[in-house]
Amino acid sequence: MSDLLAKFDPLIEQRQAILDDGLTDPFGLVMERVESPTVAICNGQRVILLGTYNYMGMTFDPDVIAAGKKALDEFGSGTTGSRVLNGTYSVHKACEEALKDFYAMDHAMVFSTGYQANLGIISTIAGKDDYIILDIDSHASIYDGCALGNAQIVPFRHNDIDALEKRLKRVPEGAGKLVILEGVYSMLGDVAPLDKMVPLAKKYGATVLVDEAHSMGFIGEHGRGVAEAQGVIDDCDFIIGTFSKSVGTVGGFCVSNHPKFEILRLVTRPYVFTASLPPSVVATAATSIRKLMSGKDKRAHLWENSKLLHAGLKRLGFTLGTDDPQSAIIAVIMPDLPTGARMWQALLDEGLYVNLARPPATPAGMTLLRCSLCAEHSTDQVSEILAMFEAAGRATNCIN
Repeated sequence: MSDLLAKFDPLIEQRQAILDDGLTDPFGLVMERVESPTVAICNGQRVILLGTYNYMGMTFDPDVIAAGKKALDEFGSGTTGSRVLNGTYSVHKACEEALKDFYAMDHAMVFSTGYQANLGIISTIAGKDDYIILDIDSHASIYDGCALGNAQIVPFRHNDIDALEKRLKRVPEGAGKLVILEGVYSMLGDVAPLDKMVPLAKKYGATVLVDEAHSMGFIGEHGRGVAEAQGVIDDCDFIIGTFSKSVGTVGGFCVSNHPKFEILRLVTRPYVFTASLPPSVVATAATSIRKLMSGKDKRAHLWENSKLLHAGLKRLGFTLGTDDPQSAIIAVIMPDLPTGARMWQALLDEGLYVNLARPPATPAGMTLLRCSLCAEHSTDQVSEILAMFEAAGRATNCIN
Protein backbone atom coordinates (compact mmCIF):
# COMPACT_ATOMS: atom_id res chain seq x y z
CA MET A 1 0.00 0.00 0.00
CA SER A 2 1.36 3.41 -0.91
CA ASP A 3 2.18 5.88 1.85
CA LEU A 4 0.35 9.11 1.11
CA LEU A 5 2.67 10.96 3.48
CA ALA A 6 5.85 9.77 1.76
CA LYS A 7 6.04 13.06 -0.11
CA PHE A 8 6.94 14.71 3.19
CA ASP A 9 9.95 12.47 3.87
CA PRO A 10 12.53 15.14 2.86
CA LEU A 11 10.93 17.59 5.32
CA ILE A 12 10.89 14.95 8.05
CA GLU A 13 14.60 14.34 7.47
CA GLN A 14 15.34 18.05 7.45
CA ARG A 15 13.56 18.57 10.77
CA GLN A 16 15.23 15.53 12.30
CA ALA A 17 18.65 16.86 11.28
CA ILE A 18 17.96 20.02 13.31
CA LEU A 19 16.97 17.96 16.35
CA ASP A 20 19.98 15.62 15.92
CA ASP A 21 22.17 18.72 16.06
CA GLY A 22 20.98 19.18 19.65
CA LEU A 23 18.79 22.20 18.91
CA THR A 24 15.34 23.01 20.24
CA ASP A 25 12.58 22.40 17.72
CA PRO A 26 12.09 25.94 16.31
CA PHE A 27 8.63 25.00 15.06
CA GLY A 28 7.41 23.46 18.32
CA LEU A 29 7.88 26.34 20.75
CA VAL A 30 5.44 26.50 23.67
CA MET A 31 4.55 29.72 25.47
CA GLU A 32 3.74 28.85 29.07
CA ARG A 33 2.96 32.43 30.08
CA VAL A 34 2.67 35.76 28.30
CA GLU A 35 3.50 38.67 30.59
CA SER A 36 2.97 41.53 28.14
CA PRO A 37 2.99 42.20 24.38
CA THR A 38 6.81 42.05 24.49
CA VAL A 39 7.75 39.48 27.15
CA ALA A 40 6.80 35.80 27.66
CA ILE A 41 7.94 32.55 29.23
CA CYS A 42 8.80 30.21 26.33
CA ASN A 43 10.04 26.66 26.89
CA GLY A 44 10.60 27.58 30.54
CA GLN A 45 12.69 30.68 29.75
CA ARG A 46 11.80 34.36 30.02
CA VAL A 47 12.32 36.01 26.62
CA ILE A 48 11.73 39.25 24.77
CA LEU A 49 9.21 38.62 22.01
CA LEU A 50 10.41 39.70 18.58
CA GLY A 51 8.48 37.11 16.60
CA THR A 52 4.80 37.95 16.99
CA TYR A 53 2.44 39.98 14.81
CA ASN A 54 1.42 42.13 17.76
CA TYR A 55 2.54 45.27 15.94
CA MET A 56 0.48 47.78 17.92
CA GLY A 57 0.66 45.90 21.23
CA MET A 58 -3.11 45.69 21.70
CA THR A 59 -3.29 42.22 23.28
CA PHE A 60 -3.03 43.54 26.85
CA ASP A 61 -4.85 46.85 26.39
CA PRO A 62 -7.18 47.19 29.43
CA ASP A 63 -10.14 48.45 27.40
CA VAL A 64 -9.78 45.62 24.89
CA ILE A 65 -9.64 42.98 27.62
CA ALA A 66 -12.61 44.52 29.45
CA ALA A 67 -14.70 44.46 26.26
CA GLY A 68 -13.95 40.78 25.78
CA LYS A 69 -14.86 39.89 29.37
CA LYS A 70 -18.12 41.85 29.15
CA ALA A 71 -19.14 40.09 25.92
CA LEU A 72 -18.24 36.71 27.40
CA ASP A 73 -20.57 37.39 30.35
CA GLU A 74 -23.40 38.72 28.17
CA PHE A 75 -23.30 36.34 25.19
CA GLY A 76 -21.47 33.23 26.36
CA SER A 77 -18.48 31.47 24.85
CA GLY A 78 -19.61 31.07 21.23
CA THR A 79 -22.37 31.46 18.66
CA THR A 80 -22.62 27.83 17.46
CA GLY A 81 -23.81 29.05 14.09
CA SER A 82 -22.99 30.67 10.77
CA ARG A 83 -23.26 34.40 10.18
CA VAL A 84 -26.18 33.81 7.78
CA LEU A 85 -28.12 31.79 10.36
CA ASN A 86 -27.93 32.38 14.11
CA GLY A 87 -24.30 33.53 14.22
CA THR A 88 -24.69 37.29 13.78
CA TYR A 89 -24.82 39.04 17.18
CA SER A 90 -24.93 42.73 17.87
CA VAL A 91 -21.19 42.67 18.58
CA HIS A 92 -20.47 41.29 15.08
CA LYS A 93 -22.36 44.22 13.56
CA ALA A 94 -20.56 46.62 15.93
CA CYS A 95 -17.23 45.23 14.76
CA GLU A 96 -18.18 45.76 11.10
CA GLU A 97 -19.28 49.30 11.92
CA ALA A 98 -15.89 49.93 13.54
CA LEU A 99 -14.16 48.69 10.37
CA LYS A 100 -16.31 50.92 8.16
CA ASP A 101 -15.46 53.92 10.33
CA PHE A 102 -11.75 53.01 10.44
CA TYR A 103 -11.48 52.75 6.66
CA ALA A 104 -14.17 55.33 5.84
CA MET A 105 -15.79 52.76 3.52
CA ASP A 106 -19.37 51.69 2.89
CA HIS A 107 -19.14 47.95 3.55
CA ALA A 108 -17.32 45.58 5.88
CA MET A 109 -17.53 41.82 6.27
CA VAL A 110 -15.92 39.89 9.13
CA PHE A 111 -14.57 36.36 8.67
CA SER A 112 -13.41 33.83 11.26
CA THR A 113 -9.75 34.21 10.15
CA GLY A 114 -7.72 36.35 7.78
CA TYR A 115 -6.96 33.20 5.79
CA GLN A 116 -10.69 32.67 5.27
CA ALA A 117 -11.15 36.28 4.22
CA ASN A 118 -8.74 35.78 1.31
CA LEU A 119 -10.03 32.29 0.59
CA GLY A 120 -13.63 33.51 0.51
CA ILE A 121 -13.44 36.83 -1.30
CA ILE A 122 -10.95 35.76 -3.97
CA SER A 123 -12.68 32.47 -4.82
CA THR A 124 -16.06 34.20 -5.00
CA ILE A 125 -15.23 37.19 -7.19
CA ALA A 126 -12.91 35.37 -9.65
CA GLY A 127 -14.08 32.10 -11.21
CA LYS A 128 -12.86 29.62 -13.82
CA ASP A 129 -13.29 31.95 -16.79
CA ASP A 130 -11.53 34.86 -15.07
CA TYR A 131 -7.85 35.77 -14.77
CA ILE A 132 -6.01 36.59 -11.55
CA ILE A 133 -2.77 38.51 -11.94
CA LEU A 134 -0.78 38.35 -8.72
CA ASP A 135 2.67 38.91 -7.29
CA ILE A 136 4.61 35.64 -7.28
CA ASP A 137 5.46 36.15 -3.58
CA SER A 138 1.79 36.33 -2.58
CA HIS A 139 0.69 34.71 0.68
CA ALA A 140 -0.48 31.08 0.70
CA SER A 141 -4.05 32.15 1.51
CA ILE A 142 -4.13 34.18 -1.70
CA TYR A 143 -2.96 31.25 -3.80
CA ASP A 144 -5.48 28.98 -2.08
CA GLY A 145 -8.27 31.47 -2.79
CA CYS A 146 -7.28 31.43 -6.46
CA ALA A 147 -7.31 27.62 -6.51
CA LEU A 148 -10.70 27.36 -4.79
CA GLY A 149 -12.28 29.62 -7.41
CA ASN A 150 -10.49 27.77 -10.22
CA ALA A 151 -9.47 31.02 -11.89
CA GLN A 152 -6.57 31.28 -14.33
CA ILE A 153 -3.52 32.32 -12.29
CA VAL A 154 -0.98 34.65 -13.92
CA PRO A 155 1.94 35.45 -11.57
CA PHE A 156 4.43 38.24 -12.15
CA ARG A 157 7.90 38.94 -10.74
CA HIS A 158 7.84 40.36 -7.22
CA ASN A 159 7.11 44.10 -7.08
CA ASP A 160 7.97 44.42 -10.79
CA ILE A 161 5.76 47.07 -12.42
CA ASP A 162 6.82 46.24 -15.98
CA ALA A 163 6.16 42.54 -15.42
CA LEU A 164 2.67 43.36 -14.14
CA GLU A 165 1.89 45.36 -17.27
CA LYS A 166 3.16 42.58 -19.55
CA ARG A 167 0.80 40.12 -17.85
CA LEU A 168 -2.13 42.52 -18.08
CA LYS A 169 -1.54 42.95 -21.80
CA ARG A 170 -1.73 39.18 -22.34
CA VAL A 171 -5.13 38.69 -20.75
CA PRO A 172 -7.75 38.00 -23.47
CA GLU A 173 -9.93 40.92 -24.46
CA GLY A 174 -13.13 41.03 -22.45
CA ALA A 175 -12.03 38.51 -19.80
CA GLY A 176 -12.57 39.25 -16.12
CA LYS A 177 -9.36 40.48 -14.51
CA LEU A 178 -8.47 40.62 -10.81
CA VAL A 179 -5.12 42.05 -9.73
CA ILE A 180 -4.05 41.00 -6.23
CA LEU A 181 -1.34 42.90 -4.37
CA GLU A 182 -0.09 43.07 -0.79
CA GLY A 183 0.80 46.26 1.03
CA VAL A 184 3.61 44.66 3.05
CA TYR A 185 5.02 41.25 2.16
CA SER A 186 5.29 39.16 5.30
CA MET A 187 8.68 37.50 4.88
CA LEU A 188 11.02 40.32 3.85
CA GLY A 189 8.84 43.13 5.19
CA ASP A 190 9.09 45.04 1.91
CA VAL A 191 6.39 47.39 0.63
CA ALA A 192 4.69 47.19 -2.76
CA PRO A 193 4.71 50.19 -5.15
CA LEU A 194 0.92 50.42 -5.01
CA ASP A 195 0.97 54.02 -6.21
CA LYS A 196 2.14 52.72 -9.58
CA MET A 197 0.57 49.25 -9.67
CA VAL A 198 -3.01 50.17 -8.73
CA PRO A 199 -3.39 52.86 -11.45
CA LEU A 200 -1.78 50.46 -13.94
CA ALA A 201 -4.31 47.75 -13.09
CA LYS A 202 -7.15 50.23 -13.48
CA LYS A 203 -5.78 51.34 -16.84
CA TYR A 204 -6.35 47.79 -18.12
CA GLY A 205 -9.81 47.52 -16.59
CA ALA A 206 -8.90 45.19 -13.74
CA THR A 207 -10.55 44.88 -10.36
CA VAL A 208 -8.00 45.49 -7.58
CA LEU A 209 -7.72 43.63 -4.28
CA VAL A 210 -5.05 44.64 -1.77
CA ASP A 211 -4.13 42.58 1.27
CA GLU A 212 -3.08 44.96 4.04
CA ALA A 213 -2.65 42.30 6.77
CA HIS A 214 0.85 43.45 7.76
CA SER A 215 0.30 47.20 7.35
CA MET A 216 -3.16 47.86 8.80
CA GLY A 217 -2.91 49.76 12.06
CA PHE A 218 0.42 51.54 11.65
CA ILE A 219 1.19 52.46 8.02
CA GLY A 220 -0.63 55.49 6.65
CA GLU A 221 -1.85 58.65 8.35
CA HIS A 222 -4.86 56.85 9.82
CA GLY A 223 -3.28 53.39 9.91
CA ARG A 224 -5.24 52.16 6.89
CA GLY A 225 -2.20 50.66 5.23
CA VAL A 226 0.13 51.16 2.30
CA ALA A 227 -2.71 52.03 -0.08
CA GLU A 228 -3.55 55.00 2.14
CA ALA A 229 0.10 55.99 2.59
CA GLN A 230 0.65 55.98 -1.18
CA GLY A 231 -2.61 57.76 -2.01
CA VAL A 232 -4.44 55.01 -3.92
CA ILE A 233 -6.88 53.63 -1.35
CA ASP A 234 -9.89 55.08 -3.19
CA ASP A 235 -8.95 53.09 -6.29
CA CYS A 236 -8.83 49.75 -4.45
CA ASP A 237 -12.02 47.74 -4.98
CA PHE A 238 -11.43 45.37 -2.06
CA ILE A 239 -9.11 45.56 0.95
CA ILE A 240 -8.45 42.42 2.95
CA GLY A 241 -7.11 42.43 6.48
CA THR A 242 -6.81 40.44 9.66
CA PHE A 243 -7.37 40.87 13.37
CA SER A 244 -4.37 38.67 14.24
CA LYS A 245 -1.77 41.37 13.66
CA SER A 246 -2.21 44.99 14.79
CA VAL A 247 -5.73 44.42 16.15
CA GLY A 248 -4.38 41.82 18.56
CA THR A 249 -6.93 39.00 18.42
CA VAL A 250 -8.14 36.62 15.69
CA GLY A 251 -10.38 37.04 12.66
CA GLY A 252 -10.33 38.52 9.18
CA PHE A 253 -12.22 41.09 7.16
CA CYS A 254 -12.89 42.68 3.82
CA VAL A 255 -13.89 46.32 3.33
CA SER A 256 -15.13 47.84 0.11
CA ASN A 257 -17.17 50.58 -1.55
CA HIS A 258 -18.49 48.20 -4.22
CA PRO A 259 -22.27 48.75 -4.57
CA LYS A 260 -22.97 45.00 -4.85
CA PHE A 261 -20.78 44.02 -1.91
CA GLU A 262 -23.54 42.81 0.42
CA ILE A 263 -24.49 39.93 -1.88
CA LEU A 264 -21.14 38.36 -1.00
CA ARG A 265 -22.60 37.38 2.38
CA LEU A 266 -24.86 34.88 0.63
CA VAL A 267 -22.41 33.43 -1.90
CA THR A 268 -19.01 33.33 -0.15
CA ARG A 269 -18.58 29.75 1.03
CA PRO A 270 -15.96 30.29 3.78
CA TYR A 271 -18.36 32.90 5.24
CA VAL A 272 -21.61 30.96 4.82
CA PHE A 273 -20.36 27.55 5.93
CA THR A 274 -18.24 28.52 8.95
CA ALA A 275 -19.35 29.23 12.50
CA SER A 276 -18.94 32.90 13.34
CA LEU A 277 -16.35 34.26 15.74
CA PRO A 278 -17.17 34.13 19.46
CA PRO A 279 -18.74 37.39 20.72
CA SER A 280 -15.82 37.98 23.09
CA VAL A 281 -13.40 37.95 20.15
CA VAL A 282 -15.31 40.43 17.96
CA ALA A 283 -15.90 42.67 20.98
CA THR A 284 -12.16 42.87 21.59
CA ALA A 285 -11.58 43.49 17.88
CA ALA A 286 -14.11 46.31 17.68
CA THR A 287 -12.64 48.02 20.73
CA SER A 288 -9.08 47.63 19.43
CA ILE A 289 -9.97 48.97 15.98
CA ARG A 290 -11.58 52.09 17.44
CA LYS A 291 -8.56 52.69 19.66
CA LEU A 292 -6.23 52.32 16.66
CA MET A 293 -7.99 55.30 15.10
CA SER A 294 -6.19 57.47 17.66
CA GLY A 295 -2.94 55.50 17.60
CA LYS A 296 -0.77 58.17 15.99
CA ASP A 297 1.78 58.24 18.82
CA LYS A 298 2.06 54.45 18.90
CA ARG A 299 2.56 54.39 15.13
CA ALA A 300 5.35 56.97 15.42
CA HIS A 301 7.10 54.97 18.16
CA LEU A 302 6.86 51.76 16.14
CA TRP A 303 8.53 53.47 13.20
CA GLU A 304 11.32 54.67 15.49
CA ASN A 305 11.79 51.10 16.74
CA SER A 306 11.98 49.82 13.18
CA LYS A 307 14.58 52.40 12.16
CA LEU A 308 16.66 51.75 15.28
CA LEU A 309 16.69 47.96 14.92
CA HIS A 310 17.32 48.02 11.16
CA ALA A 311 20.24 50.43 11.48
CA GLY A 312 21.72 48.46 14.39
CA LEU A 313 21.55 45.09 12.66
CA LYS A 314 23.04 46.56 9.51
CA ARG A 315 25.86 48.11 11.52
CA LEU A 316 26.62 44.71 13.10
CA GLY A 317 27.09 43.23 9.64
CA PHE A 318 23.91 41.20 9.16
CA THR A 319 22.35 40.90 5.70
CA LEU A 320 18.81 42.27 5.80
CA GLY A 321 15.82 41.76 3.55
CA THR A 322 15.47 45.44 2.70
CA ASP A 323 18.01 48.22 2.27
CA ASP A 324 16.00 50.48 4.55
CA PRO A 325 13.23 49.92 7.12
CA GLN A 326 9.90 49.69 5.30
CA SER A 327 7.60 48.13 7.89
CA ALA A 328 7.54 46.53 11.35
CA ILE A 329 9.13 43.41 9.84
CA ILE A 330 12.90 43.15 9.55
CA ALA A 331 14.25 39.99 7.92
CA VAL A 332 17.77 38.79 8.76
CA ILE A 333 18.97 36.59 5.90
CA MET A 334 20.75 33.36 6.82
CA PRO A 335 23.06 31.40 4.46
CA ASP A 336 21.16 28.12 4.97
CA LEU A 337 18.70 26.33 7.26
CA PRO A 338 21.26 24.67 9.59
CA THR A 339 22.97 28.03 10.21
CA GLY A 340 19.61 29.72 10.64
CA ALA A 341 18.53 27.10 13.18
CA ARG A 342 21.76 27.52 15.17
CA MET A 343 21.37 31.30 15.15
CA TRP A 344 17.73 30.96 16.24
CA GLN A 345 18.81 28.73 19.14
CA ALA A 346 21.60 31.11 20.13
CA LEU A 347 19.15 34.01 20.25
CA LEU A 348 16.71 31.96 22.33
CA ASP A 349 19.56 31.13 24.73
CA GLU A 350 20.27 34.87 24.97
CA GLY A 351 16.61 35.50 25.87
CA LEU A 352 15.14 36.53 22.51
CA TYR A 353 12.44 34.85 20.43
CA VAL A 354 12.31 35.46 16.67
CA ASN A 355 10.75 33.47 13.81
CA LEU A 356 12.86 31.00 11.86
CA ALA A 357 11.39 30.97 8.35
CA ARG A 358 12.33 28.47 5.65
CA PRO A 359 11.21 27.36 2.18
CA PRO A 360 8.56 27.15 0.85
CA ALA A 361 7.26 30.01 3.02
CA THR A 362 10.18 32.23 2.07
CA PRO A 363 10.83 33.77 -1.36
CA ALA A 364 13.55 32.33 -3.60
CA GLY A 365 14.11 29.42 -1.21
CA MET A 366 15.98 31.48 1.38
CA THR A 367 16.22 30.93 5.13
CA LEU A 368 15.71 33.95 7.34
CA LEU A 369 15.09 35.13 10.87
CA ARG A 370 12.00 37.33 10.86
CA CYS A 371 11.88 40.08 13.45
CA SER A 372 8.45 41.60 14.08
CA LEU A 373 8.57 44.76 16.14
CA CYS A 374 5.87 46.02 18.48
CA ALA A 375 4.85 49.56 19.43
CA GLU A 376 5.23 48.44 23.06
CA HIS A 377 8.92 47.60 22.69
CA SER A 378 10.84 50.25 24.62
CA THR A 379 13.95 51.89 23.24
CA ASP A 380 15.93 50.06 25.93
CA GLN A 381 14.47 46.72 24.79
CA VAL A 382 15.58 47.41 21.22
CA SER A 383 19.09 48.08 22.53
CA GLU A 384 18.93 44.76 24.45
CA ILE A 385 17.81 43.00 21.28
CA LEU A 386 20.78 44.37 19.35
CA ALA A 387 23.17 43.18 22.07
CA MET A 388 21.60 39.71 21.88
CA PHE A 389 21.98 39.62 18.11
CA GLU A 390 25.63 40.61 18.42
CA ALA A 391 26.37 37.89 20.99
CA ALA A 392 24.46 35.19 19.08
CA GLY A 393 25.93 36.28 15.74
CA ARG A 394 29.49 36.00 17.02
CA ALA A 395 28.82 32.67 18.75
CA THR A 396 27.52 31.17 15.48
CA ASN A 397 30.04 32.96 13.21
CA CYS A 398 27.19 34.72 11.39
CA ILE A 399 29.09 37.97 11.92
CA ASN A 400 32.76 38.66 12.61
